[in-house]
Amino acid sequence: MLNFAGTPPLVAMAETDSRQLIAADLRALITRIESSMRLIDAAMMEARVLETGGDPAGSADIFVLDDVTPRYATASAALNACRAGLGHALQCLSESGTPG
Repeated sequence: MLNFAGTPPLVAMAETDSRQLIAADLRALITRIESSMRLIDAAMMEARVLETGGDPAGSADIFVLDDVTPRYATASAALNACRAGLGHALQCLSESGTPG
């Protein structure tokens, strides 16, 4: 069962106000996803440095397949898909604001 407690009553708002509220929420979600993607990128970079013994200069000749990087890559791809979907939702929302 969905819990809508604490959800602003969009029905009582003007259409423009509710659209702006939804757009702001979508932008906040996109920002949060981008932050998570940066954290994943940093963790992947740190894992690469640790795998090469902390020698980034010699890392070009070393290829190590670990069990962490694929999980990070999968999580990053999922977040990227979410970001794309939210971006599309934001675009559709802004398009719906223009009178036909």
